Amino acid sequence: MVDHELNELRREFLDEARGKVEEMDTTLTGLETAEIVERLAYLAHQLKGSGGSYGYQSISEDAAEIEKAAETLPATNGTHAAISQKIREHVGNLKAEIDRATAELA
Repeated sequence: MVDHELNELRREFLDEARGKVEEMDTTLTGLETAEIVERLAYLAHQLKGSGGSYGYQSISEDAAEIEKAAETLPATNGTHAAISQKIREHVGNLKAEIDRATAELA
């Protein structure tokens, strides 16, 4: 594959990733419901797999941490402030990494 074709695929991935991270960000206020926690874990799982495929290991790693944290939330019985903060930090990391990677492709 020619570099410009790969870069175009990366741009598409980053655009989709940005949308997923924005959705993750909006779900952070509703982590008390099982459906929202499941959605957060699902989005993180998608980014975890595809991030590494496109060469964005840090996106994959932060997404893996979000997925792992989301999976522990149901066991906290509502006392999840530290886990929620950890998720927020990783969501912030994802935003920064997507912005950095997008700028590099410009």
